[in-house]
Amino acid sequence: MIPRALQAEIDRKINSKKAIIVMGARQVGKTTLLEAVFNDRKDVLWLSGDEPDIRTIFDNVTSTRLKALFGKNKYIIIDEAQRIKNIGISLKLVTDKIKDVKIIATGSSSFELSSGIGESLAGRKWEYMLFPFSFGELVAEQVLLVEERLLPHRLVFGSCPDVGTNFGEEKTVLKELISSILYKDILHFEGIKNSDKLDRLLRALAYQAGSQVSYNELGQICGLSQKTVEKYVDLLEKAYIVIRLGSFSRNLRNELKKSRKIYFWDNGIRNALLSDFRPAEIRQDIGTLFENYIISERLKMLSYQCVVCGKWFWRTAQQQEIDYIEEKDGQISAYEIKWSAKKAAPGKRAFLSAYPDSKISVISQENFDMFLTEK
Repeated sequence: MIPRALQAEIDRKINSKKAIIVMGARQVGKTTLLEAVFNDRKDVLWLSGDEPDIRTIFDNVTSTRLKALFGKNKYIIIDEAQRIKNIGISLKLVTDKIKDVKIIATGSSSFELSSGIGESLAGRKWEYMLFPFSFGELVAEQVLLVEERLLPHRLVFGSCPDVGTNFGEEKTVLKELISSILYKDILHFEGIKNSDKLDRLLRALAYQAGSQVSYNELGQICGLSQKTVEKYVDLLEKAYIVIRLGSFSRNLRNELKKSRKIYFWDNGIRNALLSDFRPAEIRQDIGTLFENYIISERLKMLSYQCVVCGKWFWRTAQQQEIDYIEEKDGQISAYEIKWSAKKAAPGKRAFLSAYPDSKISVISQENFDMFLTEK
């Protein structure tokens, strides 16, 4: 199962001069996506950064050596490229010097951090992100009613591909994913020695998902400085584990301007960090689970549809709050996310008073499917 919109977008860019970079956490289907794109092409060379000899070839490489390696192949796919030292420089060399070759690279987690690809390929790349299965993908594979009925399961176990294909083994799969994504990638690539403190930080973020977070308070909980907490949260965001949502403000005196919320890209990862897999229907944090799910799924949809818009939450000093806000082409759309549609939305009146031209909606179990499939 792959996101068809993303596949179509890569197909459209396949013969452009720029490199194509597909980013995403481990085991979200990057290789499967590219196999679908290049299934009928014969002039494709697949290389893997996991193989030691491939990593060696790219050490101090020249364009002449690369031409010999590529042969007559037009499309060069480098999987797990983040494992190759200074891969950004090598990709720039190919893009600039070998005009008849198209580079496609995949990277998980610390790809940008370890390779410097952002700086090396500035203006020379199309970059796309791949996530755990999205609501839209799952609906496309089965009838809408089935996926709606599976909502309580998604809230607890998430939508990682391995989870979706191993019913009954979700807990084991998620624990292995945490070990691979967090500790193998982040600790290895960034040389982080305080693994116990990183673990405490992740658990603290999981408990506070959907709430405003203070880096200073998190540091006190985990025994880290505020600066270190900021660094770790930045790493977790670039590793596609967490989402940072900033606060919306037009400089009204009572708006909180520097607050931020943390969400997880996958509910299953969040619950695995807390070792809490109780059924959704009996959980006290059902509102948090639903809000995290809606925010992450909405952002997946916007990314796959290549929709450009601002994304925030809103809160005042009087604790009036709107869960999620988008601004596109000057139009502000505000959303209150409630597990139960009957639950009050206390921030609605205050927000409409401050921004009378905005639109505001309540997203609940009754209408969430529309929100996750329409732009």
